[in-house]
Amino acid sequence: KVAMEDQELVREYVRTDKITFGVSRLMPGAVGALDPGHTEADEIFYCAEGHVLCYFPEDDTYYELEQGDALVIPPATGHKLFNIGDEPAVVTWSCAPHP
Repeated sequence: KVAMEDQELVREYVRTDKITFGVSRLMPGAVGALDPGHTEADEIFYCAEGHVLCYFPEDDTYYELEQGDALVIPPATGHKLFNIGDEPAVVTWSCAPHP
C-alpha cells in the first residue's frame, strides 16, 4: 500500500493481525500528517536516514531523531513528523500487536 499523508510518502509493506511494518519518506522541509495514534498498539520509529522531529501534540513535546535513533510511541499517542534536515528522511515504523 502506498499513500501520501500531507507531504509524507508512506509505504506499508506488511500488515497482519499481530504486526504492521512500513516506511515513511519526507523531503527536506516536508511535514507529515498528524497520526492520532493507535489505541491498541505500541509503535516504533527508527530513523534510517536524515534528521526529523517527531511531535506529540498531547503534551506539546518534540523528539529529535537522526540516523540510527529509535523512538517508542505509546498507544493512543498522536504524532507528526517534520524533516528538519537538508536531505530526504526515511523513517521505518512498526506497530504491534496491530494498529
